[in-house]
Amino acid sequence: MSDFLVVGGGVIGLMLTRELALAGASVTLVERGTCAKEASWAGGGIVSPLYPWRYSSAVTQLATWSQSSYVHLAAALTEETGIDPELRQKGMYMVDVEDRDAALSWAAAYHRPLVAVEASHLYHHEPEFASGYESALWMPEVSSIRNPRLGQALRRSVMDLKQVTLQENTGVERFVVEGETVLGVQISQGNITAGHTVVASGSWTGHLLGGLSISLPVEPVKGQMMVFKAEPNIVNRVILMAGRYVIPRSDGRILVGSTLEHEGFNKQITESARESLYQTAVGIIPRLADFPVEHHWAGLRPGSPEGIPFIGEVPGYQGISVNAGQFRNGLVLAPASTRLQADLLLGQTPVIDPRPYQLAGRLGSL
Repeated sequence: MSDFLVVGGGVIGLMLTRELALAGASVTLVERGTCAKEASWAGGGIVSPLYPWRYSSAVTQLATWSQSSYVHLAAALTEETGIDPELRQKGMYMVDVEDRDAALSWAAAYHRPLVAVEASHLYHHEPEFASGYESALWMPEVSSIRNPRLGQALRRSVMDLKQVTLQENTGVERFVVEGETVLGVQISQGNITAGHTVVASGSWTGHLLGGLSISLPVEPVKGQMMVFKAEPNIVNRVILMAGRYVIPRSDGRILVGSTLEHEGFNKQITESARESLYQTAVGIIPRLADFPVEHHWAGLRPGSPEGIPFIGEVPGYQGISVNAGQFRNGLVLAPASTRLQADLLLGQTPVIDPRPYQLAGRLGSL
């Protein structure tokens, strides 16, 4: 029996497993498919909330802690595994922002580097950006990370830790409960037990907790994206406009995203979304019309009220916690979300006040 059982092998589950194992705990990680192949793979990898001033302070606190930790994390994973997550510290432009005064006020209140710049600043750094804009908001410290490679590096890292038992392609059928204590989970081959179980199953977390007659307001929200096979240096920084964005990769590929669709667990791509994303891309970077679309895909984000994740113990039960509901910000919030939970589980002083993320008072009953 392990000290901890983590259900869900996305970036959240992988980072939490790594945190706990590096602290000396034994951890079993159970994933119904292959680790980091759902939302963790499908996202864009911007290490910042989109329009961060539109989120609550609870999200800002997690994002701020995470952003500063990614430099160390990316370097550590590259050294440990030989897989470079490609953290790009190039900044982000936000163009045609209607509530720029609110953005500047937020930046001043939270001491975040966000400034208004003139067109000369924007076009000097991004000459291929669509012409005709007079200003932008600029966040110089925003990074992006190549999330599929981050997932690969985290998976390799936990596989190499002797304290970790990884079980992929293992679906959870139900929780094993004795009285009001969760002892682990039942899978097709039997039971997996642990001192404490953490459910970090993204969009599927609410479905699993339904087995305990708990209504967790985490639901799937589909996002479609595409990638152009372009050339290096056409775009060098994240550019956000009209709620969508382009993200450059080091090899020249350029991602564009994303849609927001409430269609349950449907991950089908659509021609209408493809056309909409294409028009977004060439509207931001007209030269992308010269390059082919290499891939178009969809993923399911774990939507939650106000995008505030659920991190902490499940009320009414012992031995079970949750870490889910990061919505569109799973990658940027992951380091802080998992460090906070590891602190709680290991009896350490939390790096962030845990109260805004607790489940108590935020749940329903089935």
